[in-house]
Formats: sequence, C-alpha cells, structure tokens
Amino acid sequence: MTLALPSRPTTVAVPAVVGAGLNVPLATGGQIQYANLDHAASAPALISVQDAVDELLPWYASVHRGAGFASQVSTRVYEKARDVLRSFVGARSRDTVVFTRNTTDSLNLLARSLPQGTSVILFDTEHHAALLPWRGPHVQRIQTPSCAGDALIALNEALSSAPAGPRLVVVTGASNVTGELWPVAELAAVAHRHGARVALDAAQLAPHRRVDIKAWDVDYVALSGHKLYAPFGAGALIGRADWLQAAPPYLAGGGATKLVSDQLGVAWSAVPERHEAGSPNVVGVHALAAACKVLSSCWDDVEAHEVALLERLRAGLRTIPGLAELSLFDGPRVGVVSFTIDGQDAGLIAAALSAEYGIGVRDGAFCAHIATRRLLSKAGSSEQRALRASLGLGSTPEHVDRLVNALRTLVTRGPALRYHLVDGRYAPVEDTRELPAFLQL
Repeated sequence: MTLALPSRPTTVAVPAVVGAGLNVPLATGGQIQYANLDHAASAPALISVQDAVDELLPWYASVHRGAGFASQVSTRVYEKARDVLRSFVGARSRDTVVFTRNTTDSLNLLARSLPQGTSVILFDTEHHAALLPWRGPHVQRIQTPSCAGDALIALNEALSSAPAGPRLVVVTGASNVTGELWPVAELAAVAHRHGARVALDAAQLAPHRRVDIKAWDVDYVALSGHKLYAPFGAGALIGRADWLQAAPPYLAGGGATKLVSDQLGVAWSAVPERHEAGSPNVVGVHALAAACKVLSSCWDDVEAHEVALLERLRAGLRTIPGLAELSLFDGPRVGVVSFTIDGQDAGLIAAALSAEYGIGVRDGAFCAHIATRRLLSKAGSSEQRALRASLGLGSTPEHVDRLVNALRTLVTRGPALRYHLVDGRYAPVEDTRELPAFLQL
C-alpha cells in the first residue's frame, strides 16, 4: 500500500542545492531521483555556494604573504569571511574567528588551549567530536538526563563539586542522534553562576536554526562547513581570544610565526593566525562564508520548510509496525529522527533502501556511541545500531513519502533482493549498479 501523508504545505521557497535532480541506479533495474535523507552526516553544497567558489577560483592564490594582485584578492576574501562568521553566530566584537577543518578540529584546538588544571564538564550524549578531545583528571561526564530540567540540575551539581580553578562546560546545540534542541542559554546561565565558560558544539544546530553567542551568553562556538551546505573542508572556532592567545600554536609552521631566527628562536603570531599554520583553505572558507550569508537571509523559510517535512516524516514513521523513535526528552528538534524497527537489522534496511528505492539514510551509532546505545536500551532494544533519517534544504515531501512507503514494504514483505555482508556492510548479492563515469577511468 502506498500512503500519501497529509501535512502543512511545503511550498516555502528555500535555497537550492547541488545534486537536487541527481538520478541514481537501482539494483533492481532503472534509475530514480536520489532521496538524500542523510543531511546530518554531510549536506550538499548550495548552488549559490558553488557559484561563489567558481567566482573565486580564477583569483585563487596565496593568502597573507603574496604581493600579487590575485594574492591580495584571496587575502581579502579570507579575512572578510571572519566578519561573516562573526555575524552569523551573533559574536561579540572582540571574539576571534579561527578557521579550522571542521567541528572536531575546532574542539581539539580548544582542548589544546585550556589553561592547566581546567575542569571540563559535559554530558555523555555528545558527539565524539565534543566527547573525546578532553584529557586529564578533571574531566567529568554527566549521564544522559531524562529531561531538560534534569540537565540543568545535573550540571549545577557537577559544577558545585568541581575543583577550584578554570572550568569549561561543553554542550551541544542539537543532538545528532535525535535532533532534539538543548537548553543552551539555561545551561550557560548555570555554568556562569559557577564561573565556568561554555563551549557550544553547533555542528548540528547551525544548518537549521540561528546561533546567537551574545543572546545565549556562550563563550565559544564550533561549527563545520560540510554540514552547513559548504562541503569544501572548512570549519571555525569562534569565541573569546584570551585562552587561545595564551596557548602554544595548535600546529607549528608558516603563518603562525611572526619571527624565526637562530638567535631568538620563534616568536609566534597573535590569534587567529597563531592557530592557522600552513597555507589556509581560502576556497573552503569562502564557501563557508557564502553559505552563512545565504542562510542568514532566509531563516524563517528554512525553519518552515524543515518543520513541515519533519511533521510529515514523524507522522509517517508512526504508521510503520514495530518502529520506535529514539528520544532524549521528547523536546523540540531539528530535522533528525533516529529509530529502530522490531526484528529488523538496521544495516540491512539501510542497504535495501539504497539499492531498491534510491534512498540514502544512515545506520549505526552515529559517532555518538554512548548516547545511541543508551537510547536503544531505553527504547527496549537489544540492538547496537539504529537507523537515522535527516532532512535538509534538498529534502522534499516525495522523499519523505518514499521512505515511509519503502519502510512499510520492507517490514511487511521483506527486501526484493538477496543481501550478504561485504566488509561488514550489507550489499546485494547481485549488484549491477555502475559507478559514475569519472570513477571508471
């Protein structure tokens, strides 16, 4: 049975993405338009971002150290991007913007810059990018709270027992497992009452909602271009400069140095250059800034588009026999839904969705193993893996309906093809799909 799901209209005009009309082959024969429901992992580029990159490429040259006109253009592009990022997250005028590769890179940079003896407190629901960089005896992980209010209480208790000295609280803006929004401003208020700073992992939040450092009173924000419709290898750490200025360079090399001599050794640059050694990714930074400009101009449309599709998706998933959503505290969320289906192997379902229906979802523990497995246990599942569907600007009502109808067919009738494990992943036993021509050279 094919089900058409009613919902609020989804005719809001949102920025277009590259690959929106991409056709992919099916292992059952023929082709179908790709339904990309894996935006939480990496989002496609906006067409406007692609255009911005194409516009820059003829001018591409070295940054900061070139006398040629193209180098001056590239340097101006790179430095102007800092102002765009500062505006995008509502930063304070004195906040620094350090360009990195991604959120993982940003938070590792911050971890390397903490004053000696800093106590770090975070929830174990964090993505590995925010969970793993912190080292030392004063790292405290708070177990998954049952509700947003419990999170505030648990943080207050953890800070009350933390040693004297510098303190940092690490929080996520939106869970990459459930999409649920965390009470960032409230957590920041608790942290500041105890003299702690706050680092916000905005990787999953920034593509979907406004981020506001000043309004939420957070001290650092980390984000990734590849989730922000700018998959060109750039990210940023934005926030207070003093800890970053006092720390040794994250990487040693050109650009981070003000002077190198046999007699005096090395004099390091000030932030942000202090932590941007090597030739910078000016193309990626320009792409990130271009995406931030576009999103900043249409937040209401972005949110309306996503809310409508998320309602449609969740309503459809509730009609699938044996399906259970994973949830932290059933709060407001961005367009991310993780779920299990009784008696169904998540890896097999994901493979069949791809091979037989042209749908891209993710299966696994989503680089948040502790959180995912605890939520699976809470849902009464003995599985170690879940399925995740995540929405974005390239998602359509047809994509959502196709997923729901495909899941119903797979649950009630099973896959049409036979599958086996290849290097730990399910694949059709007979798979005639050909890779794109550029991979066949």
